[in-house]
Formats: sequence, C-alpha cells, structure tokens
Amino acid sequence: MKLVEKHALTDALEFAVPSKVPTHWYNLTADFPEPMAPHLNPQTREELKPEEMHPLFSKALVEQEFSTERWIEIPQAVREVYASWRPSPLVRARRLEQALDTKVKIYYKYEGVSPAGSHKPNSAVAQAYFNALEGTKKLTTETGAGQWGASLAMACAMFGLECEVFQVRSSFDAKPYRRMQMEAYGGTCHPSPSTLTEAGRKILEQDPDTTGSLGMAISEAVEVALKSDRAHYALGSALNHVMLHQTVIGLEAIEQLREAGEEQADVVFGCAGGGSNLAGLSFPFLGENLRDGKTTRVVACEPQACPSMTQGEFRYDFGDVAGMTPLMKMYTLGHDFVPPSIHAGGLRYHGMSPMVSHAKALGLLDSIAVGEHETFAAGLEFARAEGIIPAPESTHAVAGALNYIKSGQARDGEVVVIGLSGNGLLDLPAYENELEKERQLKK
Repeated sequence: MKLVEKHALTDALEFAVPSKVPTHWYNLTADFPEPMAPHLNPQTREELKPEEMHPLFSKALVEQEFSTERWIEIPQAVREVYASWRPSPLVRARRLEQALDTKVKIYYKYEGVSPAGSHKPNSAVAQAYFNALEGTKKLTTETGAGQWGASLAMACAMFGLECEVFQVRSSFDAKPYRRMQMEAYGGTCHPSPSTLTEAGRKILEQDPDTTGSLGMAISEAVEVALKSDRAHYALGSALNHVMLHQTVIGLEAIEQLREAGEEQADVVFGCAGGGSNLAGLSFPFLGENLRDGKTTRVVACEPQACPSMTQGEFRYDFGDVAGMTPLMKMYTLGHDFVPPSIHAGGLRYHGMSPMVSHAKALGLLDSIAVGEHETFAAGLEFARAEGIIPAPESTHAVAGALNYIKSGQARDGEVVVIGLSGNGLLDLPAYENELEKERQLKK
C-alpha cells in the first residue's frame, strides 16, 4: 500500500526524523495461520464491503482496515509528529528487580512520554492526518478514561480539525482534568449518555442514572458523524487499522531488546480493554513467533469488572449499544453490557478487538483477569521502585507481571516486558482508596 507522503499543512515544515522511528506499521493479518472472520453489515448481515465504511472513515483508513499486506508505510508527516516522542523508552527496571529480589530481567516499554501522556496518539495522529488529507473538517469520537479523547483533540489541533468527544459519564465525573486537557487542545467534551443525540436520549429514558459505557459513547459519536457531511468518526481501539497504527510500540521494543543484548522477550504483559495497547506491543512479537519460530508468550491483562476474554463469548456482536457499527467477531460480554464504574475507564469495553480476539482463539496469546485492589497495589509498588506512577489501565499489566514473578513461575534470567501504556498523573485520585488502606494499617 503506497500512502501519500505529505500533507499541505506540513509541507512548509521540515523536521529531522530520527532513523529509529519506524518507517512502516506491521499488520499481523498477513501472518495469521487462519484468516479472520469478516466484518458484517449491521443491516444486511452480509460481509461488509469497504465502501460501506466510507460514510464514517477516511478511504485510506478503510483501505488499512481491509488490508492483508504485512508492512504499510507510515507517511512522512505522521513520522514527523511521532518524532517528538518516538522512539519511546524501553527501560530495564533494575530497582523493581531489586525490590522483588528476583533474577528475572524486567523491562517496561513506556508510552507515557507522548505529549498526551499515553500510547493513544500513535493512532490519533494517523487518523487525523488521513482525514485532513481527504478534506474532513471534524472528527467525533468516544473516550473512557480520557486518554483517547485527549490524544485525538491534540492530533486534530495539529492538522486543523474540529474534535467532538463523548466521554463515558463515570469517567467524565471522576476525571475532570481529562476534560480540561481536551479543551486545552481545542476539543469539545460531553458526558455520555447525553441529551444531544437520539441514542443518548433513548438510553437516559431507560436509565437516567446510568454510569455510561464505551458502547453508549460510541453510539453517540457515530450518530453525530453520520448526520454531518463534513465529519468523520474516529475510533480509539478495536478496529484493525487502530491495531496497525499502534504496532510502532512493539517494533521499537524488539529492536531495543536486541540493542540491550536480549535475543527475545520470554513473556510480554499488556493491559487489555479494547485491545490497542496490547496489540501495539505484542503483535510484532507474535509476528516473529509465526514467521521465525520464536517463543515469546503474550499475556493480556484485563479487569475482573469487564472480563471480555476470560468470561466472554467469541461471536459476532456490535461495537456499540445502538447497533450502528459493523458486526465484528470478537470476545464479547454483549453490546448492552454496562460494566461497573472502575477507575481504569479505558478498559471498560464490552468487547475485544477482532484481531486480538482472533489471536486468542488461535491460541497465540493468553488472558487473565485482575481485580482493582490488586492493580493499584501493583501500581504503587512499581511507582516506589521506578518512580513512574502508572495509569490505572497500565497497572493491570504491572499486576500481571508481578504476580507471575512472585508466584515462582518465572525462571532466573527470563526476560519479562511490561507495556506501561501511560502515566497516572491525571489519575491520582484513583489511587486514594489504596493509599487510605495503607494509612489505616499504619494506625
């Protein structure tokens, strides 16, 4: 796939892009031993055609959604933006190793160095670029904890687009700084469900006190985009093209491990909600397993409150509550499932990415569910050793890795990689319950 190299908005700018910033995204679809089940049209239930996605997405993104090419070139304008924080650091967690008294070699791939503070700009920048290139004036989207909404607002500002975000109500109320971050970038943020859309009003009629869900917020954002001839919709996770954009994480990690003298990662832990962070880190490793016979184990760490892979069914389902999105074959708890209000708002999604789900169904990766108390305890343990306070979503991957090491399952000398998808500096109130428990124990 040959993509346009430059956008008019950046033609006048000349940035030196570090050679270590990836030049291509990696598409795991090319290496799957069995093809994925196709998306289905929500009305006809027949195989979805690319042109049927054009009312919502740019043509370039639709082409990526259906692509089976292994390597897809990253446009120069996108790489220039990436270069402000990529490659992100892969850090040997020696202080954590010492605190755990382990001979396991622990590394973490830290995405919190991006301007928005998480891995989400990897796709937000790409989606804003391709939409701006095709003349789109506005992007609508949903967000849970707010990392995606903030990232898309930032990317829209860079490429001259308007940005309208529907944020899950529980997170909108609990995380006001995320809304402020979106507004600082020039975006607009509404609590979802809202009275601004037919979907939102219908949901509120049925349950005025609902805490909301990503499925509800998606319905609202999709509705707004479909009713405007100047707007497109942008999804922060789940779809194939989003998984594709995030693979810069794993591609860098593989090269960084080699530079550190490691032949491969033995186990990779990533948090899992819709699948973007997990896929971005793990898919390049899975590709090496499939092509080169390597044996990296991938563990998806999801919340017990929303356990789509560990308790859901692998079947076709909608990505939203109103049933406006394509039907996708994925691990799902049901598109009308409303998860409890947890602090890891970015993981409160009823379904798992079709690509991640397919990998799980083929036995290419494992999944575990972790409780909220356990994740925040792990986040504090990590922070006190390494200095970085992880985002609540990332603490699931940290907890999974710490449990594995503490259980004695890991061998001396094993290489464990943790996906630290974002920082928790705007999520400090989420740690308060755990800190209060510590204070009570000291009394």
